[in-house]
Amino acid sequence: MATVTTQEAPPAVLSRRQVNVVFTAILLGMLLAALDQTIVSTALPTIVADLGGAGHMSWVVTAYLLAETVSTVLAGKFGDLFGRKLVFQISTVVFVGGSVLCGVAQDMVMLIGARAIQGIGGGGLMVTAMALIADVIPLRDRGRYQGALGAVFGVTTVVGPTLGGLFTDHLSWRWAFYVNVPVAIVVLAMSARALPSIRSAARPIVDYAGIGLVAAGASSMILALSWGGNEYEWGSPVILGLFAAAVVLLSAFVVVETRVREPMLPMHLFRNSVFTVCSTLSFIVGFAMLGAMTFLPTYLQYVNGVSATDSGVRTLPMVAGLFLTSILSGNLVSRTGRYKAFPIAGGAVMTLGLYLMSTMDQNTSAWLESLYMFVLGAGIGLSMQVLTIVVQNTVPYGDLGTATSGVTFFRTLGSSFGTAIFGTLFTNQLTPNLADAFAAGAPPEAAASPEALHKLAAAQAAPIISAYAETIGYVFRWVVPVALLGFLVAWLLKELPLRDSARAAATDVGEGFSPPQSGDRLTQLERAISDTMFKARDDRDEIERLVAESGTTLPPAQLWAVGQTHLHTRARGHAEMTAIARTHRMPPEVIEPAFTGLVQAGYARREGDTVRLTDAGQEQLDRVQGAYRNWLDARLEDITMTDPADRALIDQALDNIATRIVDEGSTRRPGS
Repeated sequence: MATVTTQEAPPAVLSRRQVNVVFTAILLGMLLAALDQTIVSTALPTIVADLGGAGHMSWVVTAYLLAETVSTVLAGKFGDLFGRKLVFQISTVVFVGGSVLCGVAQDMVMLIGARAIQGIGGGGLMVTAMALIADVIPLRDRGRYQGALGAVFGVTTVVGPTLGGLFTDHLSWRWAFYVNVPVAIVVLAMSARALPSIRSAARPIVDYAGIGLVAAGASSMILALSWGGNEYEWGSPVILGLFAAAVVLLSAFVVVETRVREPMLPMHLFRNSVFTVCSTLSFIVGFAMLGAMTFLPTYLQYVNGVSATDSGVRTLPMVAGLFLTSILSGNLVSRTGRYKAFPIAGGAVMTLGLYLMSTMDQNTSAWLESLYMFVLGAGIGLSMQVLTIVVQNTVPYGDLGTATSGVTFFRTLGSSFGTAIFGTLFTNQLTPNLADAFAAGAPPEAAASPEALHKLAAAQAAPIISAYAETIGYVFRWVVPVALLGFLVAWLLKELPLRDSARAAATDVGEGFSPPQSGDRLTQLERAISDTMFKARDDRDEIERLVAESGTTLPPAQLWAVGQTHLHTRARGHAEMTAIARTHRMPPEVIEPAFTGLVQAGYARREGDTVRLTDAGQEQLDRVQGAYRNWLDARLEDITMTDPADRALIDQALDNIATRIVDEGSTRRPGS
């Protein structure tokens, strides 16, 4: 494993009100990016009716997902280089620019290109949002906020179709994109005022070659799968050339990743069978979820004759099944420490759900359709929640960041492939089915939009409705073997004792829906450790015992003042009493006695409003930090290390956490 010295960025010093404003800005940015993964699915039939290009329909979703996948990796590194605030704002501008271009698109090619621009901005928004949480949220609250962000990501991803339907029915499909503009303006305004300017103290190494090769290779493969049998014959030079290019590019990617200093996806991770199995399953989960969600609304609008809005609402049983089993499996894993059964059950239930959905036709009742969707969602949920946790449980702590981002990378890549392959199967089968319908006397113009179709007399509409029903059944039948493969692969998963950090994460539904993240090892490790341990911080006896064992002579209020002085000095280069008081929304008079006592005891010097620790004050701070550091180390009983670099990274994470504990207030502040 390559060793790169990583230093913790100086923490932001924000009041509770400022933290809430920052979180709101981050949340809105996440909403923008997550919604646009799926908001267009219910609008696709109307978009095709307006712009044509039915054969390119899946690329409206795929272009966004692919661009987002690549942007995620780059944005995380650029945030370290240039500061997260700048990258967050640039990503917002790029995203809203792509949204405007989507809204004014006059043909399918322009729309797909604009969606790719949106995806670049969306990936930057998501990964930077997660990094900003680590920058501005107090350490013991960080896991809760990141979990909430992950849960919001999941909710918005799956309710996107309903919102897309509302815009399509009551305004225009273009408003599914225009709605981003006012929200983005609010995000920009809030971020300009509220977000702190923080960048990593270390200069990251960007794997440009690896990122470029995997993007080009995946794009070539997806283009071949999308165009094969549709735009070109499967044996044509274009399709064969694209497949060959994909093989060459992805092979070159593997070679590059074994040689660069900081690879985006370290190949040694695949020596861990658990990572390999979980990445495969994550790919299949993404494949089934986004593929099904993209084409179900088309089926519901053409076959059942429901509106765009109702087609989004009708997919909610899938959402319900997904969330219910995600929560259930996470809690059972946390309680029992056993996890292998859930991906196995998930693969079996997902296979059953896809098979049941392949039997749907124009005679299937709405209740049965809802049941089938619920079964599919339940299967996805059983696997989705567990996969990230299993990987975090088994890889070395030094690989925590890259392994976690790797699993989400494969899920997003699976979503891209799933949408493309669903689209290819759909188009290749629909064309001959519609030809048969037209030969039977159905008017061709009625197949252009579901609204036009269901204005026809029942006898005229029946052949076209039957063509769409047979097509969607054909698509789901072909995807059943993919889910079955997931069921078989899940049996290869090794079950190992569950670490405390993984057990704590299992109950957080946000883990299963975690948005793409950068592979920052130190940040991921700090979160894993802090999530496990900071419940004890709320135990006043435990805190007082630790402080007493440190040997410090400072009373609680003065110890709090030492921590705050250190925190503000690290973040701003100096500490001012008025700024400290303002951060905690207290009058300066309340904290004045603590700082006065500190100065009188010789632990600090005061020049006007500025406070600085003396050598004696720094010694007291070091004593308490050392006590917390030893306490943290003793509680990490589940860490096993064979790599010295792994131990060094853990030592650094523990030092950072101990410092943050004291800085953020390990004892009662004055007036509390």
